Amino acid sequence: MKKIFLLVAAGNLFLFACGQKTDELITLSEVERIEKTLSADEMMGRKIFTPGIEKAAKFICDEMKHAGLKKMKGSDGYFQSFSMFTPKFLSAKGNMDGAEIPGSNIVAFTSKQLLQVDEKSGYRIITIAATDDFRTKVFPLIRAKENLLILVDTAQARLFNQLKRFKNAQFKSAFSQVFILTNTAQFAAYSFTIQHSFEEQKLANVMGVLPGKSRKDEYVIFSGHYDHLGFGKPNDKMDSLYNGANDDASGITAVLQLAKYYKAMDNNERTLVFVAFTAEESGGFGSTYFSQQMDAAKVMAMFNIEMIGTESKWGNNSAYITGYEKSDFGKILEQNLTGTAFKFYPDPYTAQNLFYRSDNATLARLGVPAHTISTSKMDNEPHYHKASDEIGTLDLKNMTEVIKSIAISAASIVAGKDTPSRVKVEDLR
Repeated sequence: MKKIFLLVAAGNLFLFACGQKTDELITLSEVERIEKTLSADEMMGRKIFTPGIEKAAKFICDEMKHAGLKKMKGSDGYFQSFSMFTPKFLSAKGNMDGAEIPGSNIVAFTSKQLLQVDEKSGYRIITIAATDDFRTKVFPLIRAKENLLILVDTAQARLFNQLKRFKNAQFKSAFSQVFILTNTAQFAAYSFTIQHSFEEQKLANVMGVLPGKSRKDEYVIFSGHYDHLGFGKPNDKMDSLYNGANDDASGITAVLQLAKYYKAMDNNERTLVFVAFTAEESGGFGSTYFSQQMDAAKVMAMFNIEMIGTESKWGNNSAYITGYEKSDFGKILEQNLTGTAFKFYPDPYTAQNLFYRSDNATLARLGVPAHTISTSKMDNEPHYHKASDEIGTLDLKNMTEVIKSIAISAASIVAGKDTPSRVKVEDLR
């Protein structure tokens, strides 16, 4: 009993010490300063390929330098640059067994200026039925390493039309994926001709590293995305600028605060990577490129942080973890928070497939215990993807407590004492 008492006392003392450190190193004033800068009008909504997102990237880079982070091997300083190809749709036409398919019912993800597809082209045919979860099924197909003809049931017309916005930018690929909105399931012959022109443009993730002490080749990632939507259509009630204070300036604020915290703590046995992804809103291109450069087997965990500026459905001192059931990541975090007022919950919005809709998904599909932490009430978040997502709508005090709790809950993973179980890849197909 005496040993148990001593262990409990030691644990409480450790929590108290950690709590003191987090209070000193993660402060409301710093959270407000970073959040206010990233969501300011001067950032122009941080849309990709605009001066606003370049300004945001420079600010994040300067913060990482000031925090004392190292440059990632193989990167361009603190920038991980890559090329995107923006297509300009010119025309599309097609037919199935002689029946005309209108161009509006054809969406092609291709790097070819002229794409011609018929039954002799060797494309594998896939069907997205009316009852299928469109988002879960479609995103892996967009980046498939094979030529695909995807037949989408007309009941999915609304989501099919949203595919067009993901064509704002894309990676160059030897493969093409052609989506057809149709109720035709049985056919023998088909022919589609799609024309685009392309403009090559540069994007960059911003990232810095704290090398591990004894486990340098084991990585723990803290991430968020710094892009947003830019300008929308003005109306009488609100200006046209989408500041993206919660989505996801709040996540980047957390990443920068955690970088400063862990640098000051100087006790990370594993290597910590802090990354601000670009182009999440356009299809997760920044995190996809990042994951292609990483050895997934060496990534022990990923803390992706998105929209933590509003209180969760359970009130203050709480957040949820997407894909909670897919690894024991969440249980480790909860165990590390024992004795605190903070509580992590499983994602309550599973019908919205949030696990697949943020920057954690690309590494999770490679087996990494990569999860998103959020407080956003996705069934009733009034400012989500609206011009009203401004700093005045955020609870910065609660947001500061969320960041502190992430720091404390990650302690045993950062120290190499706990390693979350891998995500089963077959569960994500």
